[in-house]
Amino acid sequence: MDGDLGAYVRAEIEGKGLYAFDRIWDNGFRQISSSTKPIATPADLENFKIRVPVSPMWTSMFSAFGSATTSINFAETYTALQTGIVDGQENPLQILSDFKLWEVQKYVSMTNHMWDGFWLLANGRMWRGLPDDVKEIMANVFNAEALVQRETMATINTSLRGELEGNGMVFNDVTTADFQKKLVDAGFYAEWKGKFGDDAWAKLEAAVGHSL
Repeated sequence: MDGDLGAYVRAEIEGKGLYAFDRIWDNGFRQISSSTKPIATPADLENFKIRVPVSPMWTSMFSAFGSATTSINFAETYTALQTGIVDGQENPLQILSDFKLWEVQKYVSMTNHMWDGFWLLANGRMWRGLPDDVKEIMANVFNAEALVQRETMATINTSLRGELEGNGMVFNDVTTADFQKKLVDAGFYAEWKGKFGDDAWAKLEAAVGHSL
């Protein structure tokens, strides 16, 4: 996101009247947790009741796996897991730790199925109205802190597996290529290439490799 793809996304954001700072903040790779079974293969996601964010991309991805998706605001996720409305969810390990999801989840499958981060944004009109020296100071500070935050998140997410295992969670690693193939076969990548457009998709593949 520090390269051509990030520049493309920032330009799209600025086209909507916002200013995006150069460095995105890291939320980490997302893993799947479950109260019923480990998710070892794509077949384990078929008819699996999973909470997903209120987002078309998340719903599309897990529908491609054949899951029974339910879009739930995160503030209601713990209760939904506790009461069995859903059997699992997906988030970086930091979230499992911060919100004590080990109390309502047993298994964690290291699928690394998605990465996301946070853009630090400012009102575009107000940003353009600031003096240049103020903008330079703010940009330098926020961009530098983003790099520090990334290092911190990487350290935290690396160490959290042991902490969560200590709280009773059972981890399993997966062959991620099997999950990617399932998404290819289900047309997930083709769908989102069509929505994002060839230019954006080419920049994405230049950064992370081909998916189709």
